Amino acid sequence: MLEVKNLTVSFHTYAGEVQALRGVDFAVEDGEVLAIVGESGCGKSVTVQSVMQLHKPDTVDYKAGEILYNGENLLRYTEKQMQQIRGKEISMIFQDVMTSLNPTMTVGKQITEILKIHGQKDAGKNKEQAIELLRAVGIANPEKRFDQYPHEFSGGMRQRVMIAIASACNPKILIADEPTTALDVTVQAQILDLMKELQKERNMSIIFITHNLGVVANIAQKVAVMYGGIVVESGTVYDIFYRSKHPYTWGLMNSTFRLEQDKKEELHPIEGTPPDLLNPPKGCPFASRCEYAMKICTEQLPEQTELGTFHKCRCHLLDPDCPVDIDEVRKHEQKFS
Repeated sequence: MLEVKNLTVSFHTYAGEVQALRGVDFAVEDGEVLAIVGESGCGKSVTVQSVMQLHKPDTVDYKAGEILYNGENLLRYTEKQMQQIRGKEISMIFQDVMTSLNPTMTVGKQITEILKIHGQKDAGKNKEQAIELLRAVGIANPEKRFDQYPHEFSGGMRQRVMIAIASACNPKILIADEPTTALDVTVQAQILDLMKELQKERNMSIIFITHNLGVVANIAQKVAVMYGGIVVESGTVYDIFYRSKHPYTWGLMNSTFRLEQDKKEELHPIEGTPPDLLNPPKGCPFASRCEYAMKICTEQLPEQTELGTFHKCRCHLLDPDCPVDIDEVRKHEQKFS
């Protein structure tokens, strides 16, 4: 349904050219949930905003690649054509829900507005549909809530309103950019359950952006791990959690608390800092933080190795001529397997 090929994106800033994405590849099948994970600044949000074409034209430069939706390259679409795609075919839930909702408009009007934009002109029917959408996302007394403003809702309720808006036109793909950020754990679970329910009812595909690996295990079928503007590893949830091959993926796993973990056991953070994308390294972006880094890692970006039907990884450790003791690597991998 959606395929991103070799997406390379730069931004023009006062400090210079930021090479935000450098050859991103992934695909989303019909009715599938893909999670994109990685630490802040790795390119997750830039990737999905590129899919929606939300960047200011005078600041962004699409150097290479394609974003294929049902075989059509969205990078060639005009703004008028994209307006027909956004909300109707592909919708997005943003991270900061309070700034995503208009504080001067009732939530009902904000839902009916998108229905009107995409051709449903009957005001009465639009109101009925908006009320049903509010009810569907678990908002009590939706007839009253229809006429209320965003500030009259809690954070979790505002996120439910955003989901109602995003799902109003039954999009084929729903993009959720860290939708549970700043919500307490109980509300996070409720929002995730709601999204899974809607996904099953409507057979939507979902691209879920998160840094929370627990969320990934809960909702996704496939995972793409991003670092330094590239996808370093991708595969099924089982591939990433139990058969991962990239040291960065191992680092993410080892820095995550597990229920069976002893409370006295320390977490193992990934030492160092992410690369400066104003001047990205020519080799593997993770080389400066990787305990297995070799000379070639700093000089050459590793090719993508196919490890299975969906499992792919960019790492020189997978080269047959790699001098690193593979048995030691496997021991490291088994820490969290």
